[in-house]
Formats: sequence, structure tokens, C-alpha cells
Amino acid sequence: MELTDIHSPKDIKGLAIPELADLAEKLRGALLRKLSAHGGHIGPNLGMVEATVALHYVFDAPEDKIVFDVSHQSYVHKMLTGRIEAFIDPAHYDDVTGYTCPAESPYDLFEIGHTSTSVSLAGGLAKARDLKGGNENVIAVIGDGSLSGGEAFEGLDYAAELGSNFIVVVNDNDMSIAENHGGLYDDLRRLRETDGKSETNYFKSLGFEYRYVPYGNDVKSLVDAFETVKGIDHPVVVHIATQKGKGFAPAEAHREQYHFGAPFDISTGNPLNIDETPDYADITAERLLEMARNDKDVAVITAGTPGVIGFTPDRRKAMGAQFIDVGIAEQQAVALASGLAKGGAKPFFGVVSSFIQRAYDQLSQDVAINNTPIVVGVFYGSMFGMNDVTHLGWFDIALISNIPGWVYLAPTCKEEYLAMLDWAMAQTSHPVAIRLPMKVVVTGRNYASDYSALDKYSVERRGKDVAIIAAGSMYQTGEAAADALAANGIDATLINPCYLSGLDEALLTELEADHRLVVTIEDGVLDGGFGEKIARFYGTSGMAVKCYGLKKEFADRYSYAELAQACRLTPAQISSDVIDILGRKTKA
Repeated sequence: MELTDIHSPKDIKGLAIPELADLAEKLRGALLRKLSAHGGHIGPNLGMVEATVALHYVFDAPEDKIVFDVSHQSYVHKMLTGRIEAFIDPAHYDDVTGYTCPAESPYDLFEIGHTSTSVSLAGGLAKARDLKGGNENVIAVIGDGSLSGGEAFEGLDYAAELGSNFIVVVNDNDMSIAENHGGLYDDLRRLRETDGKSETNYFKSLGFEYRYVPYGNDVKSLVDAFETVKGIDHPVVVHIATQKGKGFAPAEAHREQYHFGAPFDISTGNPLNIDETPDYADITAERLLEMARNDKDVAVITAGTPGVIGFTPDRRKAMGAQFIDVGIAEQQAVALASGLAKGGAKPFFGVVSSFIQRAYDQLSQDVAINNTPIVVGVFYGSMFGMNDVTHLGWFDIALISNIPGWVYLAPTCKEEYLAMLDWAMAQTSHPVAIRLPMKVVVTGRNYASDYSALDKYSVERRGKDVAIIAAGSMYQTGEAAADALAANGIDATLINPCYLSGLDEALLTELEADHRLVVTIEDGVLDGGFGEKIARFYGTSGMAVKCYGLKKEFADRYSYAELAQACRLTPAQISSDVIDILGRKTKA
């Protein structure tokens, strides 16, 4: 069968098992070609080829409901459900997202990019089916470390009580993004080693029937297993042992490196474009390693994403017991950090902006109310970070800065970041978050490592009429806007606020004496953001305030330049607006 002959799963239903195996190899080859040219999630998708073929061969989607956890292993699912062109024709590589997407196909039930959600979502589908008197199969696919997330347990705990058809496919490749962590994975290992016969069985303890498939990359084994549970009248777990990166030797040998990657040479696995630009991941890891060597109280925490904070396997080894990976479990990471701080340790938790959303309650209840001095490094908090709808880094300012007690810092350059990090790790008075810019700017400037006088902004240039308050990664944009205004005869005040969580009321009051306009610029959503705090302060005064930031929306796979233009976040647009506003105020 040729790949171009596949328009829906019905097209593979009549194939014999050897033909299915042949199809799987063709799909893997096409997948590798696209991944090598385009990049994407490599290991998760290569490891799920046979399982996805078997799922669509046995079950009857979209009538049967298949929910992929994280959905970064759904590429072959897309290939089998009418989107093959996006994987075999380079001109159409960008036609589909990297995750399931209902706007693309009725076979995709949810827009999913975060972890540990599939069992809960599928549990809701199953309950709705039961209420409506339906009889379709409901299948949740979960793997790549997602079982460590609290929602996965909650979903399994509930689903076991459904008492009706509910199938959980556990894709066990003995990996998360990096190695797995947690006692649950010891249980999975024992099940693999005993061919599913270990007396300790997490899934049985929750009330599931349990089936084990030791050859999770063998089409016949998978088809046989899925056929035995199709139409089952109670919850069952089908535990399949797969090889992450299957069929591509570099991905099989280096599973962490090839979880996700940019374009690479398919013959060697070497990246095509090596970016040697310094990044805040390496900068952070080196400084924390230095701290840890000199202070045994320093602890570094990741929730299954050590690469985000620069902790390669070698660095993790160097940190020893002072490096903690809790698995994909941000709630656990934040609460653990609070406990560490209460016990006298100095915890740093590094996390992606969109992932910290999962731990809002812990940031508030376990940390802020208890005023435990943890430090959270927020990475990819930017419109210039990941640009798919499930990983937007726009909302962390509004989320963190509005929780009482938190100090949220916004460095403008490498030197200021390191000064803030040093202070945050040494102080014991506040929980502190630091929002790292995407681009490393090196100024050579010295910054005093003391931010204990909270909410004191730094006036970098003193002018009149207009003050530009440009936060964190948008400071250079504010600086360029001030330069553009100077070229037009307007001497603007330029302010680095340093803090996203509070107001320098003395400075803001002082500006009223000789300024008519205050401009705020932030790399986050305007609603509930930093600029709104400034606007609220000036609400009853005669000061005009213009806030620049992101719209409250879920943009997907946007162009950075186009989004900046749409939000008027370029220096030329900002300076043009300022000139117009000042002109109108002069006439008034």
C-alpha cells in the first residue's frame, strides 16, 4: 500500500498483518524524512508507529474515541486520518500542528499540548457516552512520563469506577523527556521484567483489569491485544512496552536528546544548524552549580524538563543529591520547594512559563500564604518563545504577580539576571520568581545584588513629558523607542521597573510633576498584567497612560514579527503613537 492511498483509517482495514507491518515501516520512513527536514517530536512519534497503526486498524475512529496524552506522539495518527500530505510533501509540512487539533480533523477530539490529561478527558467522554446510552469504545493513550502528573492519577482513580468500557493504553518506553523518576516507574519496570506478572501492580490496585504487551513495536501483538479489549464492558489497562525513537539508531541510543529536536542529518543524526548563541539555560545551570559546590543547602528542582534549565546529564551528575527531578509534576515541585525552604534549604525550581500554570494553587497556598522563600525561574515567558497555542508564554505575569507576597523580577540582561538570582537565592524574606528573557543581552554593566528594597524602579534616562517603563525582555524595545523619540526632539524618561509585582509609588508620583504620558511595555498579556497596575495608579490623575503588551487570546503558530506589528510592539510604532498622543494633549 502506498501512503498516498491513505485517506482515512478505513483504507487500512482490509490489510493483512504483514501488510500492516510494511505500512508501519513506510510511515516511519516518511516521518523520519519530515522530522529531519522540519524538526519536531522525534522519539515519541517513532516509538508509537506500530501502536497507532494497530489502534486505527482495530478501532473505528472517530466513532470510537481516541485521546492522546500531550499528543506529541500523534503524528502517525494524523497520517492515517486524512493528513498524509502534511508528512510527505515539503510544501505542506506546516499544514498541521504538532499536536491534536479539532480544527484540523474530527478524529482529533481535543487541543492538547500539556501532560497527564488524556485519562481525565477520556473519562469524561466515557461518562457522557454512558449517560447518553452510547456503546462506542473510549481509549486514552498515555506515556512519556505523563503518569507522574497528579491529574493522571486522579483520572485513573475515577475511571476505575466507571464500570463500563474504558481502555487505557499505557505506552511504556521507560522514559519521560529525560529519565523517569518516582516509585510508580519502579512498578512499571517490575511489570516489564516479569512479563506483567509482578504482584505489585499500580493499575490493578486502582481497580483496572490489566493486560501486558511485551512487544509494543510489533503490529501483530498489538492488534491481538486491542482486539481482545474492543467492546469490553469494564475499565482495562493495556500496558505496552515500546522503544522510544524506534527505527532511528541515534534516537534509540540518545533518547533524551531526541525527544524533540530541530532539523538534522538523517544519515548521522547530527543537527543541521548548530546554534552556539549563549542561552539562559546554560547561564542558569552554571551559576547554580557554582552555588551548589559552595553551599550544600542549595537544591535545584525540575519537573521532568531538566534541559529547560540547562541541566544536561553531566551537570545532573555533578549536582548529585542536590538535583531533584520530581517527574512531570509541577504541583509537587512547588510544594516540595516550599518544604525545602521551610527546612532551611535554598530551592530553585526552573519551569516553562506555560507549565507553571499547573501549580497555581501551590504558588498561592503552599508558598505565598506560608511566605516560604523559594525561587522560581520562569523560562519561555515571552511572545518570542514557543508559538503553538498550548505553550504560550504570555500569561505568567498576570498569574504570578497578582498573588500576594510574591516578588516577581524581570531582568533586562545577563548581568542583571545573575544579580537577581544571587540575591533571590541568598535572601530568606520572600518567595521570588524571575522571568528570564528569551534573548541573552550582555551589557558588561555591574548590578548591585540587593533587591530587598522592594518595588524600587531604576531610572535609566531622565527626560520629561513622556516616561517609558519597559519591563524585562521588552527593555531594549523601550530603549529603541526612546532613541526614536530623541531623533524627533522628544527627550523621554526611560525606566527599568525591575519588579513586575509591585509599584514604585514614589517615583510614579514624582513623574506627575513634569510628565504628561506614561508608556508601559511588557512581554505578556495586558489583562491583569504589569501595565494595568500603572494605569490603575494614575486612574484619577491627569496622567495619560498607554499600555503595550499582548492581547488576551490563544494565538497559534503565529509569526513573531506579525504579532509584534499587530500589537504595536515595535519601537517605530510606539514612538509614532507617543508623538501622536503628546500632540493631541498639547492641542487640548
